[in-house]
Amino acid sequence: MPRKMKKYEDDLLTRLKDQDYAVEYLNAVLEDTGDEQQERFLMALKDVAKAHGVANVANESEVTREALYRILSDKGNPELATLLSVLAALGLKIRISTDIAS
Repeated sequence: MPRKMKKYEDDLLTRLKDQDYAVEYLNAVLEDTGDEQQERFLMALKDVAKAHGVANVANESEVTREALYRILSDKGNPELATLLSVLAALGLKIRISTDIAS
């Protein structure tokens, strides 16, 4: 009997439930600079939100589910306070560092 292949998205969402994996996933997107970086980051954040349940993230961040989908769309442009609220709902936060090697 042939092995059933998992859908890539299903596997990704399973892995993104792990906090450390989600952090690496989002950081990898941020490190890849260039055109459409914001859109790629918001898509990646939407993947993480899906893994944790969009309705749960919306509730925890005090944003409606519909608004959360809009915010995390490729046309999304969330305010910093909203982005921080969504990240906090996922147990994540933004950290700033220098680009200069020590």
